[in-house]
Amino acid sequence: MYKIRLVLPFIVIIPLILASCAGGNQEQAAAAAVQSYWQAMVERDLNKVVTSSCAAWEAQARTEFNSFSAVTLKLDNVKCQAAGQASPAAGQAAGDAVQVTCSGAIIANYGAEDLTIDIADRTYRVVNEGGEWRMCGYQ
Repeated sequence: MYKIRLVLPFIVIIPLILASCAGGNQEQAAAAAVQSYWQAMVERDLNKVVTSSCAAWEAQARTEFNSFSAVTLKLDNVKCQAAGQASPAAGQAAGDAVQVTCSGAIIANYGAEDLTIDIADRTYRVVNEGGEWRMCGYQ
């Protein structure tokens, strides 16, 4: 009986530790999805922009891509991190939507002029679709 009392806390604590580690990996993957989206935009890779986007955001992703067609883009010190769970959309499981915030900017060059777009002004919504984290819009 004494051994059971010693082992029981470990039986409870170990799964909690493992679950928190898995959550961190999911949050990192969600943050990486936003960075991947903007990196693909800067690299002018429409296929990667679309595949980095959730199904509901694909049309908007194409519109954003086209809106930057006349400029040269550069990322300036962009870093993203998960900022908590987002409300799941209809048909999504809890935990399949994450809010992501970023720091840094996109520099859009219009020939002789640079426009700085601060991406920290937005909170990004990232969803898990088919086991992949995808950028799905922002506020």
